[in-house]
Amino acid sequence: MTGTQPPREASVDVIQRELTAFARRARAAAARVHPELPLVSYTLLAHIEEQSGCRATDLAAHYLLDKSTVSRQVAGLEKLGLVERRPAPDDHRVHVLHPTEAGSRILATAQTNRLAAYQERLKDWSAEDLAHFAAYLLRYNAAGTSGLPEGPPR
Repeated sequence: MTGTQPPREASVDVIQRELTAFARRARAAAARVHPELPLVSYTLLAHIEEQSGCRATDLAAHYLLDKSTVSRQVAGLEKLGLVERRPAPDDHRVHVLHPTEAGSRILATAQTNRLAAYQERLKDWSAEDLAHFAAYLLRYNAAGTSGLPEGPPR
């Protein structure tokens, strides 16, 4: 490469391609965690644990998913014995989702494996490169969904 920067469009194309590859690896990693656990279910399970329990409606709001989608995913997690419903302490009509011991074990094992994979992949990176990469990811994710096109018309 010469000393000139590629056009913005070329860089954005590379970023899009590499983020897509990253997403494919994430889906494959979720499948390795549990053969019947899709990435969405794994993500919801991790969120439930991070929040020390939450309502299904909170999951739908946080991930901008339909309640029916969350309901199906939660039902699958319950069927696998990874999530359980408990009455809310302040309102017994409301149920709060919590990971079961099996769900917490799966998440802990996945976290250990994921950390080892990142350590291996990034072992030759300098501390400065890692700091820049971390800052760029924070900056990218802080932008949220702004600038993305709306979904299909209804």
